[in-house]
Amino acid sequence: MSYAIAYSSRTGNTAQLAQAVREALSEEECRYFGEPHAEALVADTIYVGFWTDKGTCDEQTAHFLKGLTNQRIFLFGTAGFGGAPAYFDQILGRVKENLGPNVQVVGTYMCQGKMPQVVRDRYEGMEDSPRRTAMLENFDRALCHPDQGDLDRLKEQITH
Repeated sequence: MSYAIAYSSRTGNTAQLAQAVREALSEEECRYFGEPHAEALVADTIYVGFWTDKGTCDEQTAHFLKGLTNQRIFLFGTAGFGGAPAYFDQILGRVKENLGPNVQVVGTYMCQGKMPQVVRDRYEGMEDSPRRTAMLENFDRALCHPDQGDLDRLKEQITH
């Protein structure tokens, strides 16, 4: 079965996941690897990676997903806030809203991803509050993600 990996990655987090997908699958069957592009449509299954922007996928990925018609896809992504499967499910639900009725989602995976320092700087500039403290703690937890465990869980999900 042929596959393509089309992904968007602003900070490198989703690129790490895309590389893990590639490592988990047969190189011989790979028809495309790179940013979302029509060239990916030649494959039987498309692994589509995104970074989370305002609670859904980034604009480049949304545009790509809206152009799909009857493909099999596996969605994977990263989000700065993590640790809560319900939050990831909400994001995935919004991402799926970009898909046509005949696109078959064969799997999904999300994990936390590190954020740029400018985000922490913005949090530090907020008025001291429990919310600010929680946001700073989350930022610090995210610094090591995606980690090897995140990559291994993605590979396991793809191969089983």
